Amino acid sequence: MDLVRHLRYFTVVAEELHFGNAAIRLGMAQPPLSQRIKRLEEELGVRLFDRSARQVRLTEAGRLLLGEAREIVARVDRLHELARQGEGTVLKVGLPPDLAAAAIAALVAGFRETNPTVRLAPAEIWTADQVTALAEGTIDVGLVRHPVAAPGLRFGQVLAQPQGVLLAEGDPLTGVGEVHLADLAGRELLMPPQEGEPGLYAEMLSECRRHGYVPVQVHEGAGLGLVLAGAAVAFGPKAELPGLAWRPLLGSPITCRVSTAWRQAAAAPIDELVDDFSAVAVRTLKESAGMTDEGAVSVRRISRRPGMLA
Repeated sequence: MDLVRHLRYFTVVAEELHFGNAAIRLGMAQPPLSQRIKRLEEELGVRLFDRSARQVRLTEAGRLLLGEAREIVARVDRLHELARQGEGTVLKVGLPPDLAAAAIAALVAGFRETNPTVRLAPAEIWTADQVTALAEGTIDVGLVRHPVAAPGLRFGQVLAQPQGVLLAEGDPLTGVGEVHLADLAGRELLMPPQEGEPGLYAEMLSECRRHGYVPVQVHEGAGLGLVLAGAAVAFGPKAELPGLAWRPLLGSPITCRVSTAWRQAAAAPIDELVDDFSAVAVRTLKESAGMTDEGAVSVRRISRRPGMLA
């Protein structure tokens, strides 16, 4: 168990005396927060809060722990700050693990052009973990996928990227121009992990069902081995990969929406660097990943509906 992280959660709940408000302040959902407080209580062997339907109160053990917990959290924050000062300014960034390597390289290079004295420290983590890491200060800014519920965060411009379907080279559907989602019936589907991308996961499966495709089985992961083996299909942006074929989906029903995200109260100079990174991310993802403004994709999708003029 990460004791410092759990003590940080404890101090916020102790200050709010309301799990819902504390969860909003931490930028996370309430159930995981309650579970982590319970885990801390189990680790320490004491009950820290008296919970009832109407109120949350600190126990005597909780009151005794609060001062020490605040001091420990403050000391750890100070250690991190001193470490950052020792190595110069560092911007810690969260990126999706399945983001194309070319896009990551372009992001890093683009940021270096505008901030040559700042070291960019990217970490590959899924959206749900980015939300937690942002709340805890483990990262300064993230590139998250929507929809995402995080009241304590601010979001940059949302970009959209229509997804096609990745198939094994020998799949019969590689011979058609556009694939209807219903044409994938009988095939298994490879998706990003539900725990890491809960919003995207639910949204994609909902669109599949709405268009007549109910996967025989859903696999979770970032690697494309199952697709290469012909055991599953996957959704993704246009790509040329050995052993795989990409085909557009009729009507572009599956769209991935991304934006930068950061804490509402980021301190200087991090807040300025976050603004710079967000601007670089929008420009770079448009140029290197073919993403567009969210509204532009919606208009294009409407114009392609049968019976309407493009």
